[in-house]
Amino acid sequence: MPVAERIPVMARTIPAPLPGRRRSARTARAVVVLAPLCLTLALGVWGIGREGSLWGDEAVTYQLAHRDLTQIWLTTQHVDLVHALYYAVMHGIFALFGEGLLTLRLPSVLAMSLAASGVGFLGLRLAGARAGLLAGLVFALLPQVQKYAQEGRSYAMVCALVTWATCALVAGVAHRTRRRWVLYGSTMLLACLLHEFAVLALVAHGVTLVVSRVPRRVLKAWSVTAAGVIAGLLPLVIRSAGQSGQLSWIEGPVRLPDFLVTAVVAVACALVPTRRRGRLSALAVPLVVLPALVLLLASLVKPLFVDRYVLYSHAGIALLLGTAMDYFLERQKSARIRWITAVAVLAALVPPSLWLRTPQSRSNDATAIAAAVREAGRPGDGLLYLSGQHRILTAANPEDTRSLTDLALAQDPVTSNTLAGVELPAQAIAARMLAYDRVVAVRAAGAHPRTDPKEKAKTSTLRHHFRVYKTKHVKGARILIYIRDYTSSLETGTAASNERRTRR
Repeated sequence: MPVAERIPVMARTIPAPLPGRRRSARTARAVVVLAPLCLTLALGVWGIGREGSLWGDEAVTYQLAHRDLTQIWLTTQHVDLVHALYYAVMHGIFALFGEGLLTLRLPSVLAMSLAASGVGFLGLRLAGARAGLLAGLVFALLPQVQKYAQEGRSYAMVCALVTWATCALVAGVAHRTRRRWVLYGSTMLLACLLHEFAVLALVAHGVTLVVSRVPRRVLKAWSVTAAGVIAGLLPLVIRSAGQSGQLSWIEGPVRLPDFLVTAVVAVACALVPTRRRGRLSALAVPLVVLPALVLLLASLVKPLFVDRYVLYSHAGIALLLGTAMDYFLERQKSARIRWITAVAVLAALVPPSLWLRTPQSRSNDATAIAAAVREAGRPGDGLLYLSGQHRILTAANPEDTRSLTDLALAQDPVTSNTLAGVELPAQAIAARMLAYDRVVAVRAAGAHPRTDPKEKAKTSTLRHHFRVYKTKHVKGARILIYIRDYTSSLETGTAASNERRTRR
């Protein structure tokens, strides 16, 4: 029987799509992908300078990325190995486009814009064009997305890679070609090499495939790909395990209430009876809940939960919110109510959007701290960091401290291949401090090591031989001017002399 005769009559009678309709569909798909990208790009460029401020983590990026690749490698053998690839990427970007805050932050803006387009693409594939467009726009407007789109750190790049790896996963399940699985695996591995906790997205993807009841060969293909990603990441995990002490600043879950609210909203949106709800919910809910939940469970042993470590989970909440909004708009016949709802949502997002573009939105302001040190110091004054690890807060611009003498520093950060340099022994620090009549001290907010002999020597010498002359508070730190108190020193010396006589 000829092939044409074996085709069902109904199939043969369906007219081919008109060229105009095909063009309209392509235009709609392009809008779904490009509109979120353009909105995220516009929001990212808006206020990107943040009034010239730079916070501590960005100061680390700026400092390390300006070293050569050999120095970056040697430094990350001691600290921050998990960010080594990111620093190398930023080194290349600074070499190509020059210095400045725009160069530092624009890669994150571009990365988050690509993530937004990926969210739109996922919504399009799983729930339709309007749901995809709404999901992409919601993603662009989320406060945490706006925040990290303007951060000179790796989180936006990781978010973009995980989002597009998820797109490759959806395509791999649909088409089942080796090329798509290779694309999925390589994108996920790159995300994990930029930040190890991206591997938690694999957990979410695995659960998605299981609850979606995909064919066994699809699950096998994913398992092989995931095993390859883990094998590629394993050397980095082993080498960086010895640097786990740098997470000691995490004393408890950071922004846990925000995650709990997000998880509740995600589950609520997943229950909305939308079309094709199951497919999208099976992907989005695990992406929102599981990576953060794994970090919380691990925190029972060692505190690890920081919301930005799983920033990519915002792609899941955006998908769920976009689909729920699509359902609402579909049921709402009044155009006026639609517009009122849209305006209300945008109005609610204006205050946090404005605040995120101010220096006060970050935990510290390294630019203000360095400027306050420069204003407080006189040429020849001593400079002291309490504690020494906070030397990174003024490292981005050495000119701010060039006229001062760092009293505790034995070897600077660059030549020692460290972030904060190598300090002198405790007794040598105390002796150098006593040779100065005026000391500018930087006391950053947060936990301070109480058992470190060097830090004890600094605080003890200041307490017994100096007095506070002036204090200035800046975001994340206090700048204190100490002047030598010879009266106190004389009394201390007399008391010590009397004690020696008594012992005799």
